[in-house]
Amino acid sequence: MIAAGVLSLSLLTGTSFAAPAWQLPQSGKVFYDEAKQIYISNTMKRLLSENFKVNFSAPNGWTYEKFSVDGVNVERLANPKQKKSSRVVLQLHGGGYVGKLSDWYRDFAVKQAVMTEAREVYMVDYRVAPEHVYPAALDDAEKAYEELLRRGVGSENIIVFGDSAGGNLALALSLRLKENRLPQPALLILLSPRTTFEPDSPSRIANADRDLVLGKINQKMYNAVFKPVYAGQTPLNDPHLSPIYADLKNLPPTLIQIGGYELFVDEGIELLKKATADELNVTLSVYQGMPHDFSVLLPELDESVKSFIEIKNFVNLYMPKDEHK
Repeated sequence: MIAAGVLSLSLLTGTSFAAPAWQLPQSGKVFYDEAKQIYISNTMKRLLSENFKVNFSAPNGWTYEKFSVDGVNVERLANPKQKKSSRVVLQLHGGGYVGKLSDWYRDFAVKQAVMTEAREVYMVDYRVAPEHVYPAALDDAEKAYEELLRRGVGSENIIVFGDSAGGNLALALSLRLKENRLPQPALLILLSPRTTFEPDSPSRIANADRDLVLGKINQKMYNAVFKPVYAGQTPLNDPHLSPIYADLKNLPPTLIQIGGYELFVDEGIELLKKATADELNVTLSVYQGMPHDFSVLLPELDESVKSFIEIKNFVNLYMPKDEHK
C-alpha cells in the first residue's frame, strides 16, 4: 500500500513568448575524426565557460509546473500534442550527484517527451551531495515514482530516463522497487550511466584525455569521479551504488547508450555482461568517437540524433503506439 504524500503545487504555463517545441530531426551535424574532436572540444570549452547556461521556457502550449511531495521537489512538463498518449517519462538527471536540476535538463526534458511521444515528463530535483549522501537521492526518486502511481499512472506506462549519475540512480531505483515489491517501470533508458563507484575502471584512465566532457577538460567533474562524495560511508561496491554487482533479474527492458571515448565505457560494457548473465532484456549501443553524455550536451551532432532515433524505436518496440492512443 502506498501512503498518501504531502503535495504542494505551483503552475507555470508556456507564454506567448515561448518558442515552438523541439522536433526530432532526421540527421545532425556531421564531422569526422579530428574535426569531430575539435568541434566537441570547442563546444565544451564554451559550455564550461558559460556554466551550461540555458534560459528555459516551456514551449508554446505546454504546461509546466513545480510541486513537492514529502519534501521532494518535482517538476512536470505536459505535451499538448500527446494528450491521448499513456506514456510518461520520469527523468533522473545527471551531474555526479552534486549538481541540481537545471534549465539544461528542463530543455532536455522537452526532447525526451518528443522522442518518446510521451504526454508528460516528471523531473526529480533530488537532494545532492555533499550535504546529502546515499541514500538521499534514491529515497527522493522512489517518492517521485510512487507519486506517479498515486496519480494513476500505470507502471507499464512509465519510461525512466537516467544519464550519467542519473543512470546510476535509475538502476538503483529499479532495484529498490524490486526489494519493496513495487511494480517496475516499462523501460529503463540509460545514457552514459555510471555503473560502479569504484575508481579503478581502466577506461577512466585510458580515456582521461579523449573524453571531452567528463575527462581532464572538465577538471572539477573529473576529480569528482574519483572521489564520489555521494557514497558517504557506504562501501563503494554496494550494489545500490555499483549496480554491476546487483541482481538484475526481473528489471525492465533496458537500453544503454555510451560514447566510445568516455570514462565510463568499460563499466557500460560490464553492465551489459552482468545484465545478460541475469537474463535481463538489454541493448547496448556504443557511439564511436563520442564523449560522456554526448546526446545530452551535444544534441546537434548526427550521432546524437541517431541516438534519439534509436530511443524512439526502442520505446515503440516495447510500448506499441496502438496501446497509448
